[in-house]
Amino acid sequence: MMASNAPSATQLIVTKHRVPRRPVSSRTRRAWARSGTIAGLVLGALFAGLPILWMLSSSFKSNTQIFESPPRLITEAFSFDAYVAIFTDPEKVRFFVNSYVVALSVVACTLVVAILTAYAFSHFDFRFKGVLNVVIVSVQAVPPITLLIPYFGLVVVLGLYNTYPGLILTYLVFTLPYAIIMMTAYFNSLPRELDEAVRMDGGGSWTALWKVLVPVATPGIVSVGMYTFMLAWNEYLFALTLTRTVDMRTVPIGIQLLMGQHSYEWNQMMAMSVVGSVPVLILFLFFQRFFIGGLTAGSVKS
Repeated sequence: MMASNAPSATQLIVTKHRVPRRPVSSRTRRAWARSGTIAGLVLGALFAGLPILWMLSSSFKSNTQIFESPPRLITEAFSFDAYVAIFTDPEKVRFFVNSYVVALSVVACTLVVAILTAYAFSHFDFRFKGVLNVVIVSVQAVPPITLLIPYFGLVVVLGLYNTYPGLILTYLVFTLPYAIIMMTAYFNSLPRELDEAVRMDGGGSWTALWKVLVPVATPGIVSVGMYTFMLAWNEYLFALTLTRTVDMRTVPIGIQLLMGQHSYEWNQMMAMSVVGSVPVLILFLFFQRFFIGGLTAGSVKS
């Protein structure tokens, strides 16, 4: 005898008295989405900010306090000894001087060359223009570490080893392709009527570039300058390879030199890292709106 597929009396009663689910309102969904977004941002901020806070805290501790258990972010024995040791040592101060000289020189040379080159690519047609574009993009695609040994040999042959020009010219090879590509895209986004207005007033290309286009292109120039400064300021590998004496080392190499054979000056390393981060932080805080605007403006043509 086959079993009947008809529902039983119990099933009918349960089905009859089942409470229907209330639909979730759009307001509730937005509240949950907002709460999830805030929680994700808080977790991301903690993940990114905790190492920075620990670096800052460790710079005001002794080496013993840094490794105490359990670790404490805030210590009662607050001390400026690490900063005093840095700024009273001529060798450590020299690290910062070298980094400023090299980074600012690279920024100045990069911006001048990139502006002139980008203006030529954007507003003029000339022979081998396409070939030069391919070369610039190709250089940007080459990993810098593959060029370390060739550049070392070239710098030594040219007599530029352990000198400012040796570092500056080497950094220019890696900063110029990106700067030219970014500035070309930015100039392409500017209205051509600006050039035409200058020529109608009797001005030439030089006047149009420096008196009209460059002031208008300030966000793009600032973003390229900030990127170039950060790249030159933080570079380690070429600074280590192309310099020999302590008086030519930069900040990243100076931090590494605090790692002795038998002991590490952890608090001084953290203090130098804090001081070394200040220029980049100041640049970003003061020029943040230009930096973000410059990165996005060149992607849309007016």
